[in-house]
Amino acid sequence: MPLSSLNTEQLSAATASLGHNLIIASAGTGKTSTIVGRIAHLLQTGVEPSSILLLTFTNKAAGEMIARLERYFPKKVVSQIESGTFHAVSFRWLKTLYPNLTLKQPSELKTLFRSIYEKRNFVRMNLTMQPFSATYLYDMYSLYQNASLESFDVWFLEKYPEHEQVMDIYMDITQEFEKEKIEFGFASFNDLLLRMKSHLETQTIPFTEVLVDEYQDTNTLQSALIDVLKPKSLFCVGDYDQSIYAFNGANIENIATYSKRYDDASVFTLKTNYRSTAPILSLANRVIERNERIYPKKLEVGRHGKTHPPKLLMYNDLFEQYQSIAQSIKHTHVPNDQIAVIFRNNSSADGVEASLREYGIPCKRKGGTSFFDAKEIKFLLDLLSLLVNPKDMMAFIHIFEYARGVGSALSKELFQCFLYFGEGNLLQGVLYPKKYDLPKLNPNKNVQLGLFDDDQEIGSSARFNSLHLNPSLMKHPLLKHPKMTIDAVTFFRDYYELVKELHGQNNPSSILKIAIHSKLYANIIALLSTQRGRLKSGEIDEEKKSQAKERIERKANLLLDLSRQYRELRRFVNAMVLGGNELSEGEGVNLLTVHASKGLEFPEVYVIDLVDGRFPNRKMMSSVEEERRLFYVAVTRAKDKLYLSLAKFDKVKKIDYKPSQFLHEAGLIKGEFIEPEVKEK
Repeated sequence: MPLSSLNTEQLSAATASLGHNLIIASAGTGKTSTIVGRIAHLLQTGVEPSSILLLTFTNKAAGEMIARLERYFPKKVVSQIESGTFHAVSFRWLKTLYPNLTLKQPSELKTLFRSIYEKRNFVRMNLTMQPFSATYLYDMYSLYQNASLESFDVWFLEKYPEHEQVMDIYMDITQEFEKEKIEFGFASFNDLLLRMKSHLETQTIPFTEVLVDEYQDTNTLQSALIDVLKPKSLFCVGDYDQSIYAFNGANIENIATYSKRYDDASVFTLKTNYRSTAPILSLANRVIERNERIYPKKLEVGRHGKTHPPKLLMYNDLFEQYQSIAQSIKHTHVPNDQIAVIFRNNSSADGVEASLREYGIPCKRKGGTSFFDAKEIKFLLDLLSLLVNPKDMMAFIHIFEYARGVGSALSKELFQCFLYFGEGNLLQGVLYPKKYDLPKLNPNKNVQLGLFDDDQEIGSSARFNSLHLNPSLMKHPLLKHPKMTIDAVTFFRDYYELVKELHGQNNPSSILKIAIHSKLYANIIALLSTQRGRLKSGEIDEEKKSQAKERIERKANLLLDLSRQYRELRRFVNAMVLGGNELSEGEGVNLLTVHASKGLEFPEVYVIDLVDGRFPNRKMMSSVEEERRLFYVAVTRAKDKLYLSLAKFDKVKKIDYKPSQFLHEAGLIKGEFIEPEVKEK
């Protein structure tokens, strides 16, 4: 049974009495085994599986724990345990309440937000400051939802008091944004938690115990959701020293104040590390002990045998560092997929990736632009989303923004036109319109608005005779729209032909295959590959453009491969939206940001660019303590060999570098680190 394999520390935690239990699980100390052991203990002591809730930060983590439990308990018992990420669990619950709820990615909602923002006219207000852009305002609003329970204006003005003169407009934008999301059935990831929290304030779900993995990464909203669940028992597992998501709203106070917030709290510490060798753990301890010790602990060695002390690699030039690391990897006996190169900044990965490819070493990059965030993939998923939910205005806007001269505001107007033409049915309005006049789209005028003219002028479809459209398209009422141009109509023609071919189909792979080989997508490929092949001079590098085209086509075919596992379009689209961030592609050496490396382990690890300004990153850091925790996470990914590298000079930028303070703290660079002086501007 799972409990029999636990050590004394793990067993003590796993068999704790019901109540508020916090388990401080240091790097490599077997937190997953402890959580699995805890659930096994609950089941063995008669707790109903349906009254157990397991909350994790990836669906993969929840799946692995459930799979372990199935080795010891019948599947019909284990399947009753509610498990998954905060968002996935909330989405399942909310879908029973709101069957038509549509989950949208942040980039899609950002487009909706921008379409609302663009209707405001800040120029007329004679402002003494520059208003924030739509993108930045959206990001701040999203962060606010995660980080605060007070009103947006109070939270925002504490950070940016100089924006008080436009705060009313900011509030009006967010209120219209929330209204439109509800109207179209959209939900952001934050909305899932906010709506679930609101529902649970009046409806209780009787859980005997809620288990929370990676508790140090919870934000204020997630903590509030846990509290409103009101479980009889709470079992939280985390590590104060691995809290590295402050930039994303994670609130370290959740784990730091656990004992103060819950009077009956018991704290257990797992300190025996089974991952790393003694020299690696010793280095990690020397650095992290510089941070305030909220929960006193020190990693102890759980494995023995031959060890390799961490090695400092110092180079004269940045590129020399990358070339040397690639050469070292080429000659190691460790398989490529068991090696990780970890960096603080994404820019560090470019040199390493180029050097590895030069030596013919395959690599995969995680922590940069996600596969599912690539524009060519998002376009395909938007096409599918619109087939699943024809009222998905965001997917439509996202598609039509690719038409030259059609921005988010006009795209939204075109969406409303199609709904009108089809009497509420978008696809009807696109393919077989029932109404042939243009709708009235004029909003009520006020000081902030002013997008449309007082009266729409009807244009003549004869303007587009040169396009030689088929008769049904020439009769389409959209061509009368005064803002339609030849480029916009050409895009509409390609979209119309694709939708007509896809109409009535439901098999994801068949639909994707048609979409990928359509004229519409061919134009998207041409557009994106041209953009990516353009040099700073404005000229097009044909080889670079060709490589970009090849990468786009490869990604599209990968999405096609993923779709073959599904028979129903809706299930495929939901899986891609919910689980997209956890899927990766490629094989070879792992190129990882520190954040992406969390929870992983490798026999051989290189932590690169350990120079002041890059790691710690003085521009991006919230505090040196958090940067130190990032360093701690990076080095404790290593099982057997750890290499710490830096370069003294960057020939391209003509910059001299000093070794990171963490190398001083680790004892690899002699002498205390001297903080660089900040020059006054």
